[in-house]
Amino acid sequence: MPNRITELFNIQYPIVQAGMVWNSGWRLASAASNSGILGLIGAGSMYPDVLREHIQKCKKATDKPFGVNVPMLYPNIREIMDIIVEEGVKIVFTSAGNPKTWTSWLQEKGITVVHVVSSVKFALKAQEAGVDAIVAEGFEAGGHNGRDETTTLTLIPMVKEHIKIPLIAAGGIATGSAMLATMILGADGVQIGSRFVASEESSAHQAFKQVVVDAKEGDTQLTLKELAPVRLIKNKFYDEVEALYKTGPTVAQLKELLGRARAKKGMFEGDLDNGELEIGQISGLIHDIKPTSQIVKDIIEEFKLAKIEIDQIIL
Repeated sequence: MPNRITELFNIQYPIVQAGMVWNSGWRLASAASNSGILGLIGAGSMYPDVLREHIQKCKKATDKPFGVNVPMLYPNIREIMDIIVEEGVKIVFTSAGNPKTWTSWLQEKGITVVHVVSSVKFALKAQEAGVDAIVAEGFEAGGHNGRDETTTLTLIPMVKEHIKIPLIAAGGIATGSAMLATMILGADGVQIGSRFVASEESSAHQAFKQVVVDAKEGDTQLTLKELAPVRLIKNKFYDEVEALYKTGPTVAQLKELLGRARAKKGMFEGDLDNGELEIGQISGLIHDIKPTSQIVKDIIEEFKLAKIEIDQIIL
């Protein structure tokens, strides 16, 4: 399935396994890469020494290309970038920051740089910064989101209209049909997160994986916009957030309620009541926990069947 994304990353299928905090360790990234797509290690939940360990283990587990997703809002960002270079990682996805900060520095060291955006405005800034590709993520996505709440099917054609570099669609994509839909709208490939949370190789706690499988339509909500918009499964912590909102809270009060390590508590440690359970709206369409290789196989088979059906409709 050669196109601009498969050629950019030297992979078989134009699919990226998202680098998600507390979900995307070396086991998931290597399994994804071994399945013909691009696996990403999620550096956002890792101290520098832990990230180095995951990169080294991933290199031993696959001889295929893989990358690291780096949210740029962390204080030890320089140490993280140095480790990526030292360990010979050739692909970096940046997010939550100004792409101009690290793009040239990484590219000078032979690293392909992709930046995650949530709007046309930021897509243009990323292109101006010289990134090699863009991930445009709609607000259906899990975890932290854009403030404008632009949906994926709206965002992709608008971004496509304004950029010339390769475009990867993200947010609400877990099936081959959705992959085809976004590519028809102008994407060159897709980034998939939530579906891979419910994989055998995901580093998420088993209890969290089961909550994802059990989720129904309407079980997630975008909240905490005053801090950083995040999509959560509704649980006891979410109810506490909603109760606080009814009092007209200050940003300081919201920060106090959120505290520290909420995401780790929920997704990694399995505290389903008090943890922050980040997942996308598409969780309502995820019904089982499978090996990553089977997930990729299912997506590709459905993509091909959906394409045949579309071709028949047109004819």
